[in-house]
Amino acid sequence: MVDDPLSLVQQPYPEARTVEDFHRNLAAIQTRIADACGRVGRDPAGVRLLPVSKTVDEARIRLAHAAGCRMLGENKVQEAQRKWETLADLPDLRWSVIGHLQTNKARRVACFASEFQALDSLRVAEALDRHLQAEGRSLDVFVQVNTSAEASKYGLHPDDVPAFLHALPAFSALRVRGLMTLAVLSGDAARVRECFIRLRTLRDRLRQDMPASVALGELSMGMSGDFEIAVEEGATVVRVGQAIFGARALPDSHYWLG
Repeated sequence: MVDDPLSLVQQPYPEARTVEDFHRNLAAIQTRIADACGRVGRDPAGVRLLPVSKTVDEARIRLAHAAGCRMLGENKVQEAQRKWETLADLPDLRWSVIGHLQTNKARRVACFASEFQALDSLRVAEALDRHLQAEGRSLDVFVQVNTSAEASKYGLHPDDVPAFLHALPAFSALRVRGLMTLAVLSGDAARVRECFIRLRTLRDRLRQDMPASVALGELSMGMSGDFEIAVEEGATVVRVGQAIFGARALPDSHYWLG
């Protein structure tokens, strides 16, 4: 298992500038996912890589698309919508909104997103459902859980998740797929791993007593610096940005706050 704290230190990710760069980076990530799966006896086919394109311009997104990326994750709704509109000539490119959502921006998400990974409010659920119904669309959603108990992160307290999940069948345009979390940003692999264990344990406990319309098969956890640990602990979706596209100018905490 990945227990070397140095493996979690920020890496000097070079910027991908060509289709070949993206092919190389994507292949390297898939190899690391496969290796992590091998360490715990998992099938790599059970892990979806979600490339995260926040701050990446449309020209480079076109290169990523040419390299095979068909769904991209974005934190900020306005940025995601702009890219969706600009890249409308790529009809097979889908968008996952993975950052905190304010109620007044739910209409935007309902127009274009295929997936929303940061649901932690019934007010947002109601707004999304209402706008989705008007659009004649549905949306895959993940419920965000704050497993690190950090005030800087959004997400439900683990104790509040059961009641929240039981309330979601009222919103028929939302297809609940699983849970999502952000681990503590730390060079201590044990602390990071505990966040992922906490989410998996919560999911395993809750899935036995959920309404039929609430599916908890998915666990979205792990980013560029810690996705191998997440895979070892059961992640079915890993959200990887910098290791694919290159280093960003601002720290991850800037994007956690929406």
